[in-house]
Amino acid sequence: MSYPYDLEKVEKEAKLLAAFNELTVFHMKHSAEYCAMLEKSGTGTKAVSLKDVPYLPVQLFKLMDLVSVPKEEVVKVLTSSGTTGQQVSKIYLDKETSVRQTKTLVEVMKPLLGGKRLPMIILDTKSVLIDRKSFSARGAGILGFSNFGRKHFYALNDDMSLDLEGLQAYLEEYKGQTILLFGFTFMIWQYVYKEAVKRNLRLDFGDSILIHGGGWKKLKDEAVDSFTFNHLLKEQLGIRRVHNYYGMVEQVGSIFVECADGHIHTPNYADVLIRDPITFELLPHGQQGLIQVMSELPKSYPGHSLLTEDLGTILGEDDCSCGWNGKYFSVAGRIPKAELRGCSDTFQGGVK
Repeated sequence: MSYPYDLEKVEKEAKLLAAFNELTVFHMKHSAEYCAMLEKSGTGTKAVSLKDVPYLPVQLFKLMDLVSVPKEEVVKVLTSSGTTGQQVSKIYLDKETSVRQTKTLVEVMKPLLGGKRLPMIILDTKSVLIDRKSFSARGAGILGFSNFGRKHFYALNDDMSLDLEGLQAYLEEYKGQTILLFGFTFMIWQYVYKEAVKRNLRLDFGDSILIHGGGWKKLKDEAVDSFTFNHLLKEQLGIRRVHNYYGMVEQVGSIFVECADGHIHTPNYADVLIRDPITFELLPHGQQGLIQVMSELPKSYPGHSLLTEDLGTILGEDDCSCGWNGKYFSVAGRIPKAELRGCSDTFQGGVK
């Protein structure tokens, strides 16, 4: 069993419940808005089980600034992606939260990537990282995952065209080595896979491992599911190992990664619950509902327990054939009529 997927249900829930109760009290003391919302709803500060931990709808981060540290301690502001004219979430990070998120991301990915930095191809454009203090979800994802790589190569030019010459040279240079690929699902599909098909290119990424997430809505509109995506990328680009992940800017660093058997897992420091979209009552395993994400990481803003706009189903707990403990689940997509947003659902005139 590999850390951070080694805790079983009883031990994990006790550990998380203590951490979440502590965070609820902390955020009530340091965020007047959060405190007012909990007091108005009559929610107690000491939950007796995970289902009783108070949660906020993720939409609130688009409507108000929620921060639990003095503004002068904020070192980074993350924003969600969205189409032109949409409101975006703003997430304020202090140094402590930023460091916690980076360290935890490293631990979560170790079972898949090991502890050695790999040659890395980022299936995106470098221009998304221009402002180091204010990042979009895309920029935050690239920056976080770039820690696992070395000799970084950005496969897309600023106009989103594929740098084919540079890509082929990079693949030749690292031929025979394991290459780490990272990108956002829809952008890989639109600007890498479709471009390769259009040009009739059959690339070979060799002993590669692709980590990707976000932007599934547009692929589902094109009737492309995870199995089809993986199959076509292997056929056209020679990418052999593909791992999707589920995460959001409102809990950046708290990512849920797909195991070798294709199931998305909850690590030791985070959990998910599924709630009825109408009553918000907790649903049993096997029933689809709204995903509630919970994480020990957010300290600079009250984001430790959030109700998302995504539909999902818990498939099991502590019994996945991959050997990882924790709940494992599937994500069906956004609830109908929910505002379209995502790490990579849009690329319009510089909106990233």
